[in-house]
Amino acid sequence: MADATRQDGIKGNEDEVICGLVLAGGEGKRLQPFIKSLGKGTLPKQYVNFIGNRSMLDHTLQRAERLIAPERVFTVITESHLRYPEVRQQCSGRPKNTLLVQPENKETGPGLFFPLMHLYKQYPNSLVLVLPSDHFIEDEDRLVDHARLACLAVKRDPARLILLGVKPDRDEPEYGYLLPNKKRLAIGPDMSEISWFIEKPDLKTARRLIRAGGLWNTMIMVFKTKTMLHWVSRLAPKLYQQFQQIYAAIGTPGEPDVVRNIYQRLKPMNFSKEFLEPMARSYPSSLVVLPVRDLLWSDWGTASRIMDVLAKIGKVPRPDRSRRPTARKIASGYPFVGKVPFDGDFRIREVAVQK
Repeated sequence: MADATRQDGIKGNEDEVICGLVLAGGEGKRLQPFIKSLGKGTLPKQYVNFIGNRSMLDHTLQRAERLIAPERVFTVITESHLRYPEVRQQCSGRPKNTLLVQPENKETGPGLFFPLMHLYKQYPNSLVLVLPSDHFIEDEDRLVDHARLACLAVKRDPARLILLGVKPDRDEPEYGYLLPNKKRLAIGPDMSEISWFIEKPDLKTARRLIRAGGLWNTMIMVFKTKTMLHWVSRLAPKLYQQFQQIYAAIGTPGEPDVVRNIYQRLKPMNFSKEFLEPMARSYPSSLVVLPVRDLLWSDWGTASRIMDVLAKIGKVPRPDRSRRPTARKIASGYPFVGKVPFDGDFRIREVAVQK
């Protein structure tokens, strides 16, 4: 197929597009007391505008659209979120079939794999940029430039999963840490294989990792869609089989019932703890880190993190004293993407454990 230069500026085959995946399915329960103190009720944090006039979700979508066309930026939310008028308003303008609603929040594993099934239906040869919706990023240009570099690297070596990492500025046991290998890779500038990955280490381990050059895992990552599905089949075969059933149902009249039945049986799965950690132990050469240097980044999961960043940039959170509008009835059903036969062909190169 003829080459084409797409909106993202990266030349490639016409069917090898870059898609965005914005993760907005969480509840943010730890932050609820802080959000209530701002007069925003129980609204999940990703829909809150802590500063300025845009929510964290709006910021993330705009970030994705600096690299990817809006019709290829998919957003996953949870059905319970739709009871909030703010959520419906923020999601109402998204392109058709790009808003994907999961019945329940089953943690970050299903929160990633569910929309990936829909994305694979429409763009089976795609690359994916994953962006969590609860991050503060001060230098958007720097982040987008590094995301573009990661996309180019995955095009060069589709077997790799690339994670963006930032240098810690304090001891933070609640983050995930990754330790880069000192050997640089040829697939892109400043990229290394990951020699160790650990989610939420104890304080002593976190300090040891920082001294050794460890980085925070931002959960911003780039991979080939087929590659990720291959690793799901290897590392979480039961979960993979369940999501295959969802894949087969997409676009059929029974789709909503199949999705609900599968989700009722799904066990919650933390993607970092239960997927990336085992992958780093067994297949470390498949994970690559791209450091984003001199970037003010924060996962806004706690009030202390928010206030720390706002103090650094000289801002204060924005209270909302207005009356909350009355919730309307939630429409049933889901907006889903079109049908493509499931080829099940994930025969890619597996990188063996380095001895």
